[in-house]
Amino acid sequence: MKVLQFTIPVAHDRSIIAQQEDMPYFYPHLHRHKEAQVTWIQEGEGTLIAGNNMHTFQAGEVYFLGADQPHLFKSNPEYFLSDSKKKIRALTVFFDPNGSLSALFDLPELKSLKDFIAHCRHGFKLPAESVGKVSNLLLDIQATPGADQMILFLQLMRVLSSMGNKPEPLSDFNISPGINEVEGIRISNIYNYILQHYSKSITLDDVAREACMTPQAFCRYFKKHTRHTFISFLNEMRVNEACKKLTANKYESISVVAYKCGFTSITNFNRVFKNVTGSSPREYLENYLHKVG
Repeated sequence: MKVLQFTIPVAHDRSIIAQQEDMPYFYPHLHRHKEAQVTWIQEGEGTLIAGNNMHTFQAGEVYFLGADQPHLFKSNPEYFLSDSKKKIRALTVFFDPNGSLSALFDLPELKSLKDFIAHCRHGFKLPAESVGKVSNLLLDIQATPGADQMILFLQLMRVLSSMGNKPEPLSDFNISPGINEVEGIRISNIYNYILQHYSKSITLDDVAREACMTPQAFCRYFKKHTRHTFISFLNEMRVNEACKKLTANKYESISVVAYKCGFTSITNFNRVFKNVTGSSPREYLENYLHKVG
């Protein structure tokens, strides 16, 4: 996990770039870059870490991520198995709002787009009703060169900025853009360790040792950089994974899901699950089944 600042390979003769990914799994490191991005998940599922929050993602969803927003699309564990036949596909449009496009966004006619980009610097997930229109625009941007591509990009920005109900931000806090590389690597290592061990018995001493800190120093450090306590972050990670397992319908009972996600007590699982999601595991599953018909 030695990547924090990441450089998008944007050609010198382009202000935006459309990138198609077809790989066994998503780029596995927490990273950020000066470009904002619009990503359409065409195939694949896992956990999105954005800033200090995490979200389940799956095929058919579109995400907007702000410039310099730390993020990680973490594919589910089965994607990393040596005999896995799974793969991911995603189409992303990158653009630097503070680079060559800044003069464009400074035009008075485009003030609403500039305000939208600033307001949505913490990212958001598109509502389902907007995915079709936006994904078609992403395909058109990918297939169209030159000035026509820029026109399509402005159409994309207009669609995103004119959505009636503003989606909830993916995060309410970002790691400071001024953080040095050593600190960035340390935060990445902490996130990765929790992602890999959430299903086991993991203690504050374990993760503090991984970060080469005393437990007391680690608690202060983690809260400062994520606004989470270690326990609240671990619980959110476990509940996020439990939600995926519940809706995948691969386990015979809720208690099995609880134990697979690192909970040792079904009572504690029910309490933590409700604190994180606002509903009990059974209510969550019933609501999901109702939505999918």
